[in-house]
Amino acid sequence: MRENELIIYRNFDNEEILDDMSRLFEHSREGKIDVTGDRKTLYTCMSRLTELAGKSGFYGNLWHCYLTSLLVNHENSYSMATEIRGKVEGTINDIALHDIEIFKDFFDYDFTALLHQLSVPEFNVLLDYHACSVESRMYNHRIRDRICTLAQALAKSSDAGEMKDILTQFYKEYGVGKFGLHKAFRISHTDDGAQIQPIKNIRHVNLEDLVGYEIAKKKLIDNTEAFVEGRMANNCLLYGDAGTGKSSSIKAIANEYFDQGLRIIEVYKHQFQDLNDVIDQIKGRNYRFIIYRDDLSFEEFEIEYKYLKAVIEGGLEKKPENVLIYATSNRRHLIRESFKDKPTLEDDDIHRNDTVQEKLSLVDRFGVTIYFGAPSQDEFRGIVKELAERNGIHMSDEDLFLKANKWEMAHGGLSGRTAQQFIDYLVGTELSH
Repeated sequence: MRENELIIYRNFDNEEILDDMSRLFEHSREGKIDVTGDRKTLYTCMSRLTELAGKSGFYGNLWHCYLTSLLVNHENSYSMATEIRGKVEGTINDIALHDIEIFKDFFDYDFTALLHQLSVPEFNVLLDYHACSVESRMYNHRIRDRICTLAQALAKSSDAGEMKDILTQFYKEYGVGKFGLHKAFRISHTDDGAQIQPIKNIRHVNLEDLVGYEIAKKKLIDNTEAFVEGRMANNCLLYGDAGTGKSSSIKAIANEYFDQGLRIIEVYKHQFQDLNDVIDQIKGRNYRFIIYRDDLSFEEFEIEYKYLKAVIEGGLEKKPENVLIYATSNRRHLIRESFKDKPTLEDDDIHRNDTVQEKLSLVDRFGVTIYFGAPSQDEFRGIVKELAERNGIHMSDEDLFLKANKWEMAHGGLSGRTAQQFIDYLVGTELSH
């Protein structure tokens, strides 16, 4: 086959399978079959394809799924140009079509002669593979299904042009590589610098699932929608009482705006020094990135806030338009203050006020601050009642509120989290009998 003629689609992960299978195709076509050696190679490829299916959850034609996974994960000048944007103009289309013509040959390959020559009919089971129900270690089931469905569509394409159109539409809808297939990420530090790693599964929270806090949610939605639509938007701080839905709101917008190109990167305080490296990796992509820190606060001896201030404010280099900082905190003022911060005659800091202002100025870097306060008793009851209705709990308001009041007094007080925990308790115990 012509895998060595590929121009932009080359240097894949798991490339050994493609190389070995292509060599087998060539041996079969030219009548140069080495039964012993080639048979061993084919069984090795079968093992690798089966292992890939186990890790990825692939089903159907594993050869097609494998080829499709190469295409959807390969970041090159064509795939990255078309992600989110769709069709592009220019010579790059001709180059992409050249490579996809080669992949079309791979998709259309008839294994009949090869399997007969090597006496390996077992390979046919990989062409109609039924996956076990175990969750994929590489993808969540939604991503796995997208790849398997795309594999079926590519296999049915009439020619390379149609295949290219189908693939381009996929890039437009979902993107390419890890940023295209996943919605949330974390950072790991290696010897080569910061590495952005996908989070395989995040809680599928929707904005409508969050009861109450309508004003707060609207402020968050308005800012986020402006951002994903390419309009001016601000860094955002969600602060307030514990259990009021701050973190859940961030998860909800990650789910809500994924198909519009929004991606979330979660960071920890000790990773703030890696933020410039992370931004360098994402600033040229066609996605919108929110760098997110949950439960943000600093003790007076911690200096990581200086890294965060520098990133938010920006240095000489223009701040990327596709990056914002979102954070949640139980504190309005993110850096702990103490009475010793007040100026005294014994104070050896001549410019004590400057020191205090340096600490307090971090919160000012967030253009939008949104307060999530503990609900009142009536608001708490309203949340409980709506959650009960959504979960099919049918009892009188009197009994429901009496049980809810007893629960909240023993389990953290009035909050949306307490209400949800109470409803989970009812569903898991009383309704199960």
